[in-house]
Amino acid sequence: MSQIEAQIMGQGYALGCPEGAEERLQQAVSAVDLAMCKIRDAGKIKARERIAVLAAINIAFDLNESSKEIKPAQPLNASDLEHLITRLDDALADDGKLL
Repeated sequence: MSQIEAQIMGQGYALGCPEGAEERLQQAVSAVDLAMCKIRDAGKIKARERIAVLAAINIAFDLNESSKEIKPAQPLNASDLEHLITRLDDALADDGKLL
């Protein structure tokens, strides 16, 4: 097992990685970073946890729709983003809202 250093939204992470999979893991990190930065840069969401959840959902949806390869999530338009936030708030109602 090797380890790589990664940056996501400016925060550093040390990630364990199977030998020989470093490039694939770095591509995955880049996809997550891009998805999270796009959501953050849209300006409506500030909480890192909420940004991470939305990015994860976007990436999972893209994986489900594609040939299962990791690619950057497509940015959501404002109404899609608001709908997704509402659905997340409803799902997390027992735990409290992220913002």
